[in-house]
Amino acid sequence: MTELLFYHLQRRPPESVLPSLLEKSLERGWRVVVQVSSDERVEALDSHLWTYRDDSFLPHGTDRDGLAAEHPVLITVRDHNPNRANVRFLVERAAMPADAATYDRIVVMFDGEDEEALAEARVTWREKKAEGFEVTYWQCDERGRWQKRG
Repeated sequence: MTELLFYHLQRRPPESVLPSLLEKSLERGWRVVVQVSSDERVEALDSHLWTYRDDSFLPHGTDRDGLAAEHPVLITVRDHNPNRANVRFLVERAAMPADAATYDRIVVMFDGEDEEALAEARVTWREKKAEGFEVTYWQCDERGRWQKRG
């Protein structure tokens, strides 16, 4: 059964949270697709993942570089899975893929300060729970650690 994790971002952009979650995914041996909402975000996130920390290397690429199948972390705007990922991150209101049930885990990152994004997350939560997905809700505590809330 696919796990569906909802990450409620408050006062933090996805770029501040995503690298550590991707690192944890790779540590577990998972392959990852990160789906964003625009080509500009693909480029911005690609650049950020090369420079977010001096003492770390996060192997990744985009679906435009011709080596999509080889990347352990792939950034895209499309609803596809060319690197055979078993985990998918949906960032900035990226749409749920048609093949959602084929993943081990899907992480929905939404901006809790954006009322439309919050409403969409609630609708998706209800729909996917009714479809039998294992859904959980995560929110940052005052120390910056993720806490399971539901």
